[in-house]
Amino acid sequence: MTAAPSLAAFKPNPIRFGTDGWRGIIAADFTFERLAQVASAAAHVLASCYGDKTAQSTIIIGYDRRFLSPEFARVAAEAVTQAGYNVLLSKTYAPTPAFSWAARHQEALGALVITASHNPAIYSGVKIKGAFGGSVPPEITQQVETQLEQPSPMAEHKGSLSLFDPWPNYCQALRSCVDVEAIQKSLSSGQVTLFADVMHGAASGGLSKLLGDGLVQELNGSADPTFEGGAPEPLPKYIADLLQTVANHQPPLENGCTVGLVFDGDSDRIAAVDGSGKFLSSQVLIPILIEHLTARRGYQGEVVKTISGSNLIPALANLYGLSLHETPIGYKYIADRMLESSVLLGGEESGGIGYGHHIPERDALLSALYVLEAVVMSGLDLSDLYRTLQEKTGFTSAYDRIDLPLANMDVRAKLLDSLQSQTPQDIAGKAVSECLTIDGYKFILEDGSWLLIRFSGTEPVLRLYSEASTLEAVHAYLAWAKDWANAIGGN
Repeated sequence: MTAAPSLAAFKPNPIRFGTDGWRGIIAADFTFERLAQVASAAAHVLASCYGDKTAQSTIIIGYDRRFLSPEFARVAAEAVTQAGYNVLLSKTYAPTPAFSWAARHQEALGALVITASHNPAIYSGVKIKGAFGGSVPPEITQQVETQLEQPSPMAEHKGSLSLFDPWPNYCQALRSCVDVEAIQKSLSSGQVTLFADVMHGAASGGLSKLLGDGLVQELNGSADPTFEGGAPEPLPKYIADLLQTVANHQPPLENGCTVGLVFDGDSDRIAAVDGSGKFLSSQVLIPILIEHLTARRGYQGEVVKTISGSNLIPALANLYGLSLHETPIGYKYIADRMLESSVLLGGEESGGIGYGHHIPERDALLSALYVLEAVVMSGLDLSDLYRTLQEKTGFTSAYDRIDLPLANMDVRAKLLDSLQSQTPQDIAGKAVSECLTIDGYKFILEDGSWLLIRFSGTEPVLRLYSEASTLEAVHAYLAWAKDWANAIGGN
């Protein structure tokens, strides 16, 4: 009989915050004890950073639908009250942006949200939101990590704990941004048919709360902590049901439109499916939303994109006379910019899109409402809307991304060392004309195509992105990058 492994083999990873929060494998890295420590440290840091901007000493605590999320939230709430702060604890699961909204609406110090977002089912995590209603910047999460290494300050008095429902005020805020009646009329008449894949996550029931019962055909709305063996990430490989359902649907009206929407596990990221069943990432949705907000709604402001965003975004910003700002990947960088500048929209390739007139936070349900409104007001299928933008700008491209799991962190180190010491000068036969390093390594090729190689901030994964004039070229660049990584890392 093989001996059981020693407990020493299960040494947890250090608590480190990635692009948006701390995440870890449940029972190994992410435990009740470690979460309590993080919650207490985060509460002290939020108070020191935002205490002079709010009259309250309250922290919002919310959660998603993952395994043990309500229990984790209760432990975090107890730790925060023991640290001397008052807590508003959610009565139910809700989207992460609902808790960001609550932090600002309630004038709280901030929010702690129990979620691992799009990660597989074995993960849980916590996101830290500031009093302003968005993800805190890296310097604040660094302070939390530092605080964890010090004795926790003793509170003179225990804080209070109250329960609240985050949905009503949040939904009211979202409805005020769009013409709800026009959307409802199109849905009830059959002019637009809406399917929503909530991936067993926190968006479940959200669109019905916003638009009314009977207007949304929701898929995967049940609680499933295993996420059917996949991950709640808005990617084609996880949404076969939605793709097939939309492709097989016959609109009740001859000129009717069919829209599919998909939300990640905590409903801060979105993707879509057009009437033919074709997947549309935020590389397509962001340009559609830029045009909708400017041409139909009259908004102005700066467009903020991450380094992995499509080149159609700057082309469209130029078309509408909008300034452009580029950031590393991670919505907290976009949120920082929203606090500094008048922003129309900030978006990232992975599906996070937010709006300067709302909160400095990505919000999938608000994006869903704007996407629906764009279809209703234009009368066009989403892909037809996108094609009109390509024609207006004269810019046409294809895009794809692959995630390459790494065996361990040693492989990550070898790949990073190779990028630094032997930076590629050509990729799949194309010369590199420029290399940007604000986040990973983005290689601009001689024909304007690009390949981005970067490491995940939350898991041992190498992320590969590419945009080129044809999908064939995109796949050639991604294949080159995958072969390079396997050769260097022996993965």
